[in-house]
Amino acid sequence: MILVAGLTPAWQQVMVFHSFRYGEVNRAAKVLWMAQGKVINVGIGVHCLGVPSLTLAPLGGPPLAAINRELNELGVPRRWIVTESATRVCTTLLDRSRGGITELVENGRALKADELAEFVRVYAEEAAKADLAVISGSLPAGTPSGFYRELVARTPCPAVLDFRGEGLLATLDLRPLVVKPNREELAQTVGHPLESDEPLIAAMRSLNQQGAQWVLITHGAGPIWLTSATKTYRVQPLPAEEIVNPIGSGDAMAAGVAWAIHQGRVMPDAVRFGVAAAHENLRRLETCRLDSERVKEQAGRVRVEEIAFGI
Repeated sequence: MILVAGLTPAWQQVMVFHSFRYGEVNRAAKVLWMAQGKVINVGIGVHCLGVPSLTLAPLGGPPLAAINRELNELGVPRRWIVTESATRVCTTLLDRSRGGITELVENGRALKADELAEFVRVYAEEAAKADLAVISGSLPAGTPSGFYRELVARTPCPAVLDFRGEGLLATLDLRPLVVKPNREELAQTVGHPLESDEPLIAAMRSLNQQGAQWVLITHGAGPIWLTSATKTYRVQPLPAEEIVNPIGSGDAMAAGVAWAIHQGRVMPDAVRFGVAAAHENLRRLETCRLDSERVKEQAGRVRVEEIAFGI
């Protein structure tokens, strides 16, 4: 079983416009509401790929019933910590005329101390039954930066971590299997720009040296990089014939990598499935609602090459 956990789910409005003009009245051609946020995206993606899973998150207010309805339809197994504060609501604006995307993101609302304590308790209970854990997403306002370390310390199985900053650095001595910030998040984490490949690889290796077994970095449509303490790989994304909605592609990648690890794939091969899942996500308006057969088929097209870096 894969346990997917995080503290910042969202109820998401997606508005599609034939053309969007800032500062004017804009009428949407299509509007959808869906469960989102990194933790829910990864949970849906893992479930769609066809592996036993459980998604764990705090939810409250009107979005709780709406998210439950959708995940009931999808058949996604989950366990909620019901909170006093309402789950955040975010909006995605898609401009078809320019291919532009604008996200209006509400930060996660503060959780009470007893809600955080209950999350830790339930996480430890479920992690004890899991083969792999994925911890994903930012921390709500007021949550201690070391909260995710507390979870990783209670994780007896391999862990995939998809968050950034001090919270990520605080977990590295616990030797997580994979850490997966994107390039911008890694720059924020190490505190300096990463504008070329050499400083990027050096920053990735610094995380390996602090304990991360693998570091996986994405950068939009650019190459994906993967390092261990001794190996460096460059992975080419698949060409996108059609981009319907790129939001959540990093979460789809995390789901694909987690699924492949659960199936016993070695990391460079697991990244192929992550890239294929991210590519599949681009084709869909609804985030991380993946076609498992297409993901497995497309993974065979992903090119992975080992790179010699003198670092």
